[in-house]
Amino acid sequence: MTAAVERDGVGQQSLLDGRADDARAAFARAAELYRQSWEAAPASAYGRLVGMLKSAVLAGGGATEAAYAREALAEADPTSATAAYARAVAALILDEDGEAELWASRMGAGGEAFARTAQAIAALAVHDGDEYASALSAIVRDFEERSDHLTGVAIADTALMLAMLADRRGMAAAIESPVLPAF
Repeated sequence: MTAAVERDGVGQQSLLDGRADDARAAFARAAELYRQSWEAAPASAYGRLVGMLKSAVLAGGGATEAAYAREALAEADPTSATAAYARAVAALILDEDGEAELWASRMGAGGEAFARTAQAIAALAVHDGDEYASALSAIVRDFEERSDHLTGVAIADTALMLAMLADRRGMAAAIESPVLPAF
C-alpha cells in the first residue's frame, strides 16, 4: 500500500511538472501496486480498489481494472460507502451508467467528500453537464482548502480522475485550479 501511494505521488508530481508520459507510467505502476495490496489485504480494504481504479484512469486506461474490481466486489459489504465508490467508478469506466448511478446513490451516505464525489459520478452517469461541473467545482474547492494530501502532493486526484472520465464522454468542464493540472 505504501509503495502504491508513493508511486501515485510520483505520478502526481510528474503531471504537475508537465511530464505526462512519466506520470502515466507512474500511475500504471501504482494501479498494479494497489491491486497487489488489495490481494494481500483484509476483504474490507475497499479503498485499495478505489486507488487502483483512480490510478488506472490517470494512466489512461482502466477497463481491465474496472472489470477486476467489479468481480472483486461481488461479495462486498452493501453498506460500505467505499465499496460503493469503487463500484460506481468501475461502472463509469465500463459505460454502465445505470450501475454507476445506483452505486453513487449508495456512496453518498459516507460523508461530505463521498457525497460530493457521488454527485459528480451520478451527473456523469445521466450526462448532466451542468450538475457535473458544479460537483467537480466543489471537489476542487475541497482539495484547494486541504493542507494535507495523502501523497504529499497538492493535487485534486479525485477531480482529475472524474475529469478524465468526463472527457471520454465529451463532458469536459472548464475548471482551472493549481490542484487540477491539464492532462
